This record gives sequence, structure tokens and C-alpha cells, in this order.
Amino acid sequence: MATNAPKIEKAFPHLVKDGYAVTSAEDRRYNCIAWAAGVNDDWWDSADGYSWPGDIRANTVQALIGVYASLGFGICQGSEHEIGFDRVAIYGDQGEWTHASRQLKSGKWTSKLGRSEDIEHANPEAVANGEYGKVVCIMKRPMQ
Repeated sequence: MATNAPKIEKAFPHLVKDGYAVTSAEDRRYNCIAWAAGVNDDWWDSADGYSWPGDIRANTVQALIGVYASLGFGICQGSEHEIGFDRVAIYGDQGEWTHASRQLKSGKWTSKLGRSEDIEHANPEAVANGEYGKVVCIMKRPMQ
């Protein structure tokens, strides 16, 4: 599978140190916000013209917390693996959401990189402090 590894590694400098694997080809049908909720066939964005499960159409971290809360997620502490729970990490910069990732059953995390590939990474911080800002919230729900 061809990848954008140099571009990915430049945008997310912690990935090389923490390790990552590209797990899908580029796919423009869905984004990280939908992917973190387990959806791989729809683009979720608060901008008009896109799907958005929440009532508040805003690019704020609080609006995204509301979207995941409507799906059964609640705010929690820590990103450690907990059997029987789905976990999402919300990333932000200056009060606006920038990215979301999801914890896999293995305990590793997965991110959809914009319109590019999906990757698997060791922890939520592996894609933080680059283009996506920092992890601002972790949420979890019982596995469905």
C-alpha cells in the first residue's frame, strides 16, 4: 500500500518515536470525527453541507463533546485501555476541535488523517502537538 509516510511523519513528529502503522488506503468518504465514532462512510463536520449528529453546529471542543455525549460517551480521566469500553480522544487548539481518535480493542489507537489514510498509533499523544493541537478531552462508553 502506497503511503504518505514522509508527509505524515513531518506533520506528527511523535509518530516515529512512538511507532505507527498505516492501516488503510486514502479514502475521502469519511473523516476523523466520524471514524472515532466508528463510522467509515460519512463525513462529519459542523459546517453546513455535512453530516453532524449534534444540535450545536460549531467548531468548538464543547460542541464535539456534545456530539460524542449524544452517542453515549462520557468524559473520563486517562487513556489507558479498559476492557469493555470504547474510548475517544478529542484534540483541540484555542477552543476549537481539530481531530479525534479512537482506542481499538487491542489498546492501541486509530486516527483518520483528514482525507488521507487511517493509521494505528500507540497512544493519543502520538498525533498531538503537531497539526492537531493537543489532547483536550478523553471520553468513554460501554462497548456496543
